[in-house]
Amino acid sequence: MHDNPRRFAVLEHRWDGVHWDFLVEDGPALRTWAIDRPIVEGDDLPARELPAHRWVYLEFEGEVSGGRGTVRRWDGGSCRVVEWSEGLVRLEVRGSQLVGSVQFRRIDEGRRSWLFRLGKLS
Repeated sequence: MHDNPRRFAVLEHRWDGVHWDFLVEDGPALRTWAIDRPIVEGDDLPARELPAHRWVYLEFEGEVSGGRGTVRRWDGGSCRVVEWSEGLVRLEVRGSQLVGSVQFRRIDEGRRSWLFRLGKLS
């Protein structure tokens, strides 16, 4: 691992359905993905890269401005970067619920589509 610890959060976002926003510190903002199904260890889950979020969302819960639903902090903690490239992000996370390896792997650059995986990585 080659990085200082960073913070992460997972927010359950209820807006036009439900998804889970995974946010991790990345310089002046939070790199963010929306995971479209409940997080289950060992499964590849569809995810979408979202625009960077403000740091306030590491601790935020409640109504999102602009009528964009509500969020509840589902998990959070610290993580270390294992790999951070254009198409692959691997982290070791230590949260209250998520502990272990996390991977985001880009599958379609044009549509910002990714796969998320918690647990054993290939």
